[in-house]
Amino acid sequence: MHKVIDYTKKDIVKKIVVILLTGITGAVGLNFFLIPANVFSAGMTGIAQIVGAFFLQLFGMNIDTGILIFLLNVPVFILGFLKLGKSAMILSFANVLSVSFFTTFVPVGEVTNNVLMNAITGGVLLGLGGGLSLKYGFTTGGLDILSLLLSRTTGRTVGNYIMLLNGAIVVVAGFFFNWESALYTIITIFTMGSVVDMIHTSHQKMTAFITTDKSKELRDAIYHGLVRGMTVIPARGGFSSEEREVLMVVLTRYELYDLKQIVQAVDPMAFTNIVATETVVGRFLNEDEQKKVKQSNK
Repeated sequence: MHKVIDYTKKDIVKKIVVILLTGITGAVGLNFFLIPANVFSAGMTGIAQIVGAFFLQLFGMNIDTGILIFLLNVPVFILGFLKLGKSAMILSFANVLSVSFFTTFVPVGEVTNNVLMNAITGGVLLGLGGGLSLKYGFTTGGLDILSLLLSRTTGRTVGNYIMLLNGAIVVVAGFFFNWESALYTIITIFTMGSVVDMIHTSHQKMTAFITTDKSKELRDAIYHGLVRGMTVIPARGGFSSEEREVLMVVLTRYELYDLKQIVQAVDPMAFTNIVATETVVGRFLNEDEQKKVKQSNK
């Protein structure tokens, strides 16, 4: 169990590093690429850019984008705390604070005057932070949380609401600024989404075949750590002829890191073969169902 505890500490450190990295990449993407090119981001960051542009054009007030990101996220996080629970919001709130802080203190500067390059590079940097955040179990706040709340209220998918709300950003950018900015904003949103999908792979399924001498201990550790069922297959060593068991576990690509850490902690001598899974038919717990099982086991 000592190794599992050490792994938990390492995981916390990694999440802190991801939060700081998200803030830095978000600030650089905004202040060095999107803002100088007048291209808008997706999500609450894009809304903050639009609100800031409105204040500048209508009232001559230059409000820092980082401050607006924080202020616009506050009511969303209050709803999140009330509807989704504290544990789901703490890291996401820290993520928003990181982005707000670095965006406020990193000066605005222009790397290139090529608008297309700015749109793509800004999208890559923002998508990098967003994808890593989702991979480690939290969000960048804003529209992600709002979309999740709307999904639970209406029954429609989170993806539909994210597309709808981001589409509204594009339309507003086109009507009130110019359609060229709106078109480049579409490129940024598409780039962000592509990078997030490359990093956050929880929709991709994998199957692990684990040959172990410690079947019972490993089964318990996997169930309590991942909340995944498994199939026990009797096996015999081809060279040693020793009787062993193979555990077959279907899981998401996102959970592979956790599985490797669990196997290493329980049985460092285990042999694990991981293969891609095309389709899963039948009962497969999603993240919300896993969390409910974990809470009931406490």
